[in-house]
Amino acid sequence: MSKAFRIGSIARTRTGRVGVIDIGSNSIRLVVYDRLARAPIPVFNEKVMCGLGRTLSATGKLDPEGRALAIDNLVRFTALLEGMDVDRVDILATAAVRDAADGAVFVAEVARRCALDIAVISGSEEARLSALGVLAGIPTADGAMGDLGGGSLELVGLDKGRIDEQATLPLGPFRLMALKGGAPKLRPRIDATLADEPWIEGYRGRPFYAVGGAWRALARVHMALRRHPIHVIQHYGADAEDLKDLARLIARQGKSSLERMPGVSKRRLEALPYAAAVLESVIEALAPERVVFSAGGLREGHLFDLLPPEDQAVDPLIAACSDAAERIDRHGFGDVGAMADWIAPLFADEPPGFGRLRRAAALLSDIGWAEHPDYRAEHAFLRVLRLQAGGLDHVERVQLAAAIYARYGGIPGNGPSGDAVTLLTEEERGWALRLGLSLRLAHTITGGAPEPLKRIRLENAASGPRLVLPADYETLGGAIVQRRLDAVAKAMGTKGTVVVA
Repeated sequence: MSKAFRIGSIARTRTGRVGVIDIGSNSIRLVVYDRLARAPIPVFNEKVMCGLGRTLSATGKLDPEGRALAIDNLVRFTALLEGMDVDRVDILATAAVRDAADGAVFVAEVARRCALDIAVISGSEEARLSALGVLAGIPTADGAMGDLGGGSLELVGLDKGRIDEQATLPLGPFRLMALKGGAPKLRPRIDATLADEPWIEGYRGRPFYAVGGAWRALARVHMALRRHPIHVIQHYGADAEDLKDLARLIARQGKSSLERMPGVSKRRLEALPYAAAVLESVIEALAPERVVFSAGGLREGHLFDLLPPEDQAVDPLIAACSDAAERIDRHGFGDVGAMADWIAPLFADEPPGFGRLRRAAALLSDIGWAEHPDYRAEHAFLRVLRLQAGGLDHVERVQLAAAIYARYGGIPGNGPSGDAVTLLTEEERGWALRLGLSLRLAHTITGGAPEPLKRIRLENAASGPRLVLPADYETLGGAIVQRRLDAVAKAMGTKGTVVVA
């Protein structure tokens, strides 16, 4: 190949595409991100199920067919990387390559054929990076994290955003498949392995954060069976006992039964019962009230680890929305997020934590400007609902989308927002409506350019919202502005007034 990629060859800047190849026991995946940043955007994402670790327990070596398939696709990945003008690619190999007797030979062959340097990371490093991947998207995570790969289970304690104790356990589905008895009969062995880690007792009753493809497959089954209205894995939360019942059921199903179950991927059929058995044991050992699924893991943790501390400390939701605002800015005036401060007087009573959602909504409030007017509300709602961003759970995701729906004239609960809005309480729905209508007012007054707001005031008077225009801005008022203000006032159960000062 004409271009060699080396780990550690890029400066910690916000320019240059970055690729990460994760060589796991079951799959290899290439993800190319637009740049190294707090909220990087994947511009390419491809996974190949190779099964490198399928025969590891029986032979001590990588699966021959899986090895050939992996190398062929790594050659292809290298060609793709050259065409994408990627500045840096890091290749991380985990349990299968780490434990196989021929792992070093595999690494050498990849280096010869692809000019790719593979970093074979230790179990403790794999656990640390996976935990960072969770924290990148859920900075305040507090409980235990488990990353189930094909060969191992990484368990890590998370103490309010801080990484604590950890362990790497031989409980990956491929290892369990090599044992006799099937998934249900392996429960005592799984339980005993977990019992050898007494530190996990300190995390009983706190949330469990689940990472890994097999567990994400279980989340999709749970979503399908419960008819959850949002098909986004990141921060999907489920009642632990309910999920344990589902895991117990799946662990006891044969292939034909699983094929008929909604949401089950055919590529996961073989491993799914074993992944379910491990999850059942983990839930029993940790007794969490909730299981929270994370789309971020090893790859995301690796990128997060490359950032300087000041970037790591940035709210992932605000980072993602700020980047989106920069891409959609139609005027080039800069921070539409300033609208969040302008409408703040109307939200003095909002619950704690809603302020960041208000800022995120302001940053996204012009997301539909390029859409057809008849479909702006619908398209904007769906884009925000499916936003690729961390830092928000599914209820917050719906609140944000519902606010943007209202900003474009939609009524939360109607049209495409109907099913999703059922996740909100009446208070949350009312807040989203008020927020969307307030942003609609701000955009109507300014045409989407935030500069005039520096001299226009929005006050929360005793009688209701009051818009104060300076005399030389009087022409920015009018019937349409009054209607927008009246809509905000109606949502607050008051009356709106326009004043020229």
